[in-house]
Amino acid sequence: MVIAYALPAAAAWIVLGLLLNALPLSRAALVLIVAYGACYGLVEATGRARPAPPGSRWQVPQTMVAGVPSRRRILVWGSVLGPGFATRNPYAGFALLPLAVAGAGQIPAGIALAAAVGVAHGTGRALALLRDARDAATADHLRMVLKSLYWRTFDGFALLVVSGTAVIVCLRRF
Repeated sequence: MVIAYALPAAAAWIVLGLLLNALPLSRAALVLIVAYGACYGLVEATGRARPAPPGSRWQVPQTMVAGVPSRRRILVWGSVLGPGFATRNPYAGFALLPLAVAGAGQIPAGIALAAAVGVAHGTGRALALLRDARDAATADHLRMVLKSLYWRTFDGFALLVVSGTAVIVCLRRF
């Protein structure tokens, strides 16, 4: 199952890495990382003005997986959810990832970073699904919501760290 998520994610991100780094976007991406990371980092870390949590409308359309064999269903889920582009992600940090890939500045570095992001994101989604499926019988809704809030706060602090790091990179590159 992890492979069904990680491989399509890596492939999609590699294409994105190639496209973004073939264009002269590195400096603009770094400036956007600073601004986006600082703004959304503060929002997420403090818990203020958070967008609504994900709902069923953010998932893979039922028509794509209804009545198909389980292997095909896993492949569809992995191809749609693994890369993270076709469904919404409740964490603000996800939108920073394409900017980070664009900020790599060189095609080989951008492709390598994009592949790593794709594998990490796809693997993370697959492992979260396996965990949630295992815990679904025993987990109560409130505990799952609290866990989501914890990770959104962590995401906010991570965004602030990335924003600060991008400031340092900007100072060195410009």
